[in-house]
Amino acid sequence: AELYGLPKEEQELILYASHLHDVGKVGIPDAILLKPGRLTPEEFEIMKQHTVIGGKILEGAEKYPVINTAKIIALQHHERWDGKGYPYGLKGEEIHLYGRIVAIADVLDALTHKRVYKEAWSFAESAKFIIDNKGKKFDPNLVDIFHNNLAVFKKIIES
Repeated sequence: AELYGLPKEEQELILYASHLHDVGKVGIPDAILLKPGRLTPEEFEIMKQHTVIGGKILEGAEKYPVINTAKIIALQHHERWDGKGYPYGLKGEEIHLYGRIVAIADVLDALTHKRVYKEAWSFAESAKFIIDNKGKKFDPNLVDIFHNNLAVFKKIIES
């Protein structure tokens, strides 16, 4: 958000609201959340509902900017630039900028950290994945910003 040039107020909204991006996972059974292997197609359909559940948890708070921003992010952080994401199949700039920013941050965090279902990837492998998905999963402009500032992101991940 900072490197994109958003005003400080919006940067802070994204910073605080992004912590709630997966709040909807409270509605997903632990058997799916904690499954050590790959999800079945049926389990993945249930997992995808965390975005909608999160949006419902955060709805009705339009007068609270952080909560309203969190709702946008919760609903849209798994949408894809090419329209193949979820829950709505939004494409390109139909996806709110906040969702597009958090999508990259979320994937970088998920890839570089060990999860119950996978080992951590190196920063280089994770960065390559994001760069390779420019214009597919991720906003090309945001990927360019990421690519041109790899040292900044590496420092964040390693801190």
